[in-house]
Amino acid sequence: MKSLPVTARTLAVSSAALLTVGAGAATAQAAPEPHAPDGFVALSAVDPTIIEEIRYFTRHNFVGERVDGYQQPICILTRPAAEALSRAQTRLRAQGYGLKVYDCYRPQRAVDHFVRWAKDVDDTKMKAEFYPNLDKSRLFPDGYIAEKSGHSRGSTVDLTVVRLPATPDKPWVPSRPLQPCFAPQSRRFPDNSLDMGTGYDCFDTLSHTLDPRVQGEQRANRLLLKDTLEDLGFVNYADEWWHYTFKPELYPDTYFDFPVSKASLTPAR
Repeated sequence: MKSLPVTARTLAVSSAALLTVGAGAATAQAAPEPHAPDGFVALSAVDPTIIEEIRYFTRHNFVGERVDGYQQPICILTRPAAEALSRAQTRLRAQGYGLKVYDCYRPQRAVDHFVRWAKDVDDTKMKAEFYPNLDKSRLFPDGYIAEKSGHSRGSTVDLTVVRLPATPDKPWVPSRPLQPCFAPQSRRFPDNSLDMGTGYDCFDTLSHTLDPRVQGEQRANRLLLKDTLEDLGFVNYADEWWHYTFKPELYPDTYFDFPVSKASLTPAR
């Protein structure tokens, strides 16, 4: 067989290499996202009356931008946890209240995002609201940020209580001055929840569920949430009035990384 001239042979080799690289890139791009295993559901499919305000899908959170892995503003939980929340909702509605969730299942990539943000001590654009009294370098030592989260196992939820009928939430406006998360309710971000003494994700000891400085109506509101949920199998994380885990967990030892989206609940093909 006749050999190709040097120039033609070089072009042929280069073209083949480009095709190989292109095929490799296409394969990498086509890699499917992980899917939720059996037992995970959208909370809205179990109880559409529970309000969902998924903060990490928005820029109004301690990071100041949408968090990795939150592709849609929906709550995903293991079915036992979602059904227990629905039972809590039924009890609260009989008293004129309802639940609102801020965060549910959280993919590992979101936790990794938190870790990267925490290590960047110069990024303090949301400090005035979420950690006004805390030096950012203390986030890891003080346990506010960790490399693993129980949320990634699917049975942990961050939530609050609203009075029914719930007033619509006012949108967060980035240009407005930030207010401390422990300021009086009339000054901090106008969340439509009951007054819990601090806002959600407030990195301060006042967020401890039974902090003795929180009394009166604020303490009663925290206990309404706590007593209702604990009676139905949830366990509170004592440092955060909003944080509860349903026990026993369906996946107690697995940290998942599928995205927060409806597509994650569709069986992989």
